[in-house]
Amino acid sequence: MSKNIKEERLRWISPIIRKEVTIVNLANVCPYSESILKRWLKAFRGGGIEALEPRSTKPKTQRNETPIRIKERVIDLRKETGLCAKKLHWRLEKQGLNIPVSTVGKILKDEGLVRKYRIKKIKYKYIKAERKPGELIEIDVKYVPGSVNGRKYFQYTAIDTASRWRYLRIFDEQSAFNSLEFLKDVINRFKYKITGVKTDNHSIFTNYYVGCNKRSDMTVKTIHPLDVFCFENGMVHYLIDPGRPAQNGCVERSHREDQRFYDRNIFRNIQDLDRKIRNWNEDYNNLEHCSLNGKTPAEMLELFHLESVRRG
Repeated sequence: MSKNIKEERLRWISPIIRKEVTIVNLANVCPYSESILKRWLKAFRGGGIEALEPRSTKPKTQRNETPIRIKERVIDLRKETGLCAKKLHWRLEKQGLNIPVSTVGKILKDEGLVRKYRIKKIKYKYIKAERKPGELIEIDVKYVPGSVNGRKYFQYTAIDTASRWRYLRIFDEQSAFNSLEFLKDVINRFKYKITGVKTDNHSIFTNYYVGCNKRSDMTVKTIHPLDVFCFENGMVHYLIDPGRPAQNGCVERSHREDQRFYDRNIFRNIQDLDRKIRNWNEDYNNLEHCSLNGKTPAEMLELFHLESVRRG
């Protein structure tokens, strides 16, 4: 039994080499044509069994092949930013290089720079709700990995679901007081009026699911300061279902990007962490997003502003 393609080809042409049968007679019982047998025989006589190794059908050169300098630019930008093919396409387009997304993807695949999935991902079709800036702000907390000068820190994140505009701030603890201070900071920095916020059910955001604060009729004894503030300022405080972080999908997705930021940075002190997190947040707000069809959050806010001016 042949172990590979070379041995299989040698098995069929060996009777011809030993002059036990002619090519014409062998072609009558062989699954391969006479021309293929002749080609294998010629290759074997010219280079031995190694010449029977299948050759790649991939063309060595193409008439419209992408120049090497552009390929190197795509590879360097991928290693520098870690962006996907579509985002690289948009980034290069702004730099004057109009390269199709499929070409960028092929360059990344040839260089082994694509993510490998062991399980085929299931694609869901979502209906995207059209929102205006400030209509819904998702807020969550991410632990800053490791420690800075021996202390743990926490990253508060707020992201507008309409424009993907985001604001980050570092605190030395997660508490109801810091949650309230962070929301006030977001209101002061966001250009539009915020009418709704969405959080998980942590005690720093709500006490509805804290057992010691509930009566037997499921009413809350003491209203959480964040709920009081939202009510007084005309904002609706939405809570996700317990154990369903995907319902806070925008902020969870941004935290995945934040992890890449933390993986490639070292912080000397809290001042260094604050400075780098501000720069990173500025980069994020000027990053092309697939959900925004290549626009950046800053560009989306400008488009919303122009649309509102046009409508009067």
